[in-house]
Amino acid sequence: MRKKRKTMNFKGNMSIRFPYLAETILVILLGIIFGCQPKPTKLIEGEFESYTIDKGNIETFELCQGMVEPANEVILLSPASSVLTKIIKGPGQRVSKGDVVLQLDPKSIKDKIEQINDQLDVKNNNLEKTRLNARSAKADLSYNEETKKLKIASIKSTLADQEQLFEVGGISQAKVDKTKQELTLAEKDLKLVKQKNWIKLAQLATDEKGLLLQIEMQKKDLKQQMFLLTQMDVKAPSDGIILSVHAQEGEKIQGEKTLARLSDLTRLKVEASIDEKFRNLIKIGRKAYVSSGKNRLQGRVSSVMPQLDNGKLHFSVVLTEDDQSKLIPNQKVELQIVKRAKYGVLRVKRGDQINWKKKQNLYLISGDSAVKKEIEFGLITEEYAEVLNGGETGDEVVISSIASLSKLNSFKIEKAN
Repeated sequence: MRKKRKTMNFKGNMSIRFPYLAETILVILLGIIFGCQPKPTKLIEGEFESYTIDKGNIETFELCQGMVEPANEVILLSPASSVLTKIIKGPGQRVSKGDVVLQLDPKSIKDKIEQINDQLDVKNNNLEKTRLNARSAKADLSYNEETKKLKIASIKSTLADQEQLFEVGGISQAKVDKTKQELTLAEKDLKLVKQKNWIKLAQLATDEKGLLLQIEMQKKDLKQQMFLLTQMDVKAPSDGIILSVHAQEGEKIQGEKTLARLSDLTRLKVEASIDEKFRNLIKIGRKAYVSSGKNRLQGRVSSVMPQLDNGKLHFSVVLTEDDQSKLIPNQKVELQIVKRAKYGVLRVKRGDQINWKKKQNLYLISGDSAVKKEIEFGLITEEYAEVLNGGETGDEVVISSIASLSKLNSFKIEKAN
């Protein structure tokens, strides 16, 4: 019985151990089979993605939600005293740049233009008269001065003759002295005439200059009135929505009165909120991005509410890019608030070959080969990794591949068939 039991035990043990033995043998065989498989020694173009190391920006973000709103309001003023004749666009209506919003009666401006033109005609006529008088006066003054000069020349000639006669005793000394006195008086008279002529000519020039100045001032006034005439149709200076109108049709407008308020849709902002634990992150001037679908615009935090609301911090981001046409008011968007950033550093785009480790072995492409090299990284984000050592600008790095890269130090690169 013992032998039989031993035999049965033997069979029982075999029946228990056989399945484990079979599995072990199968694993060993599979290992041998796969171990004998040739390891990949080449990369096929199109089956991997590479990125050329460049210089650029690397940023990390904190995400939150926001709502697009107009950043500014535009106030439409009456250009001059007039009467509001027609309201074309009322509150709530959307307008495009250049659309007429209100119309003012242009009669008062037209009357002023006609009055200025009449005054200009009078002043131009006076200017012509002044110039003619000046020419006549210049001629008279010039004739008077020449007459004085001729008289002096005649006296000088007479004095010369008298001095010759005096030398031969043909004339008395008193006669000569008298002629000399006449010459002195004539020269003083000429000098006085010249001074008076200069004053008269200066006065005539001043009169002409004064008229020209008055004409120039009235021309400027006329130009201003002509401009105001074009402003009687009050137009929207930008795309927007009419928020309110502060006058009624038929109302007389005095001076620069506020006629309407318009939201400016060319400049937008985002009103957002974020959990209070990020309050130290939200500072005025901090860089942020507004994302909506494939659109991404840059902005800056412009204001922060001092009080929390149900554990939320409210703040505004003003867009800094000129083209904001891809966003519309009341649109929900995602905000990316920049937490950390490095600008103008060496970087490589992230792929499945690049993880979060600070030192990694990657393949750098050189000609028709990819050679393994250790690269040290700094700041790593979902999008980029900062290259500190092991790579330079222009180095091409394999960042993603559908092949399982082995531990070989290099691969050959072949073109796809």
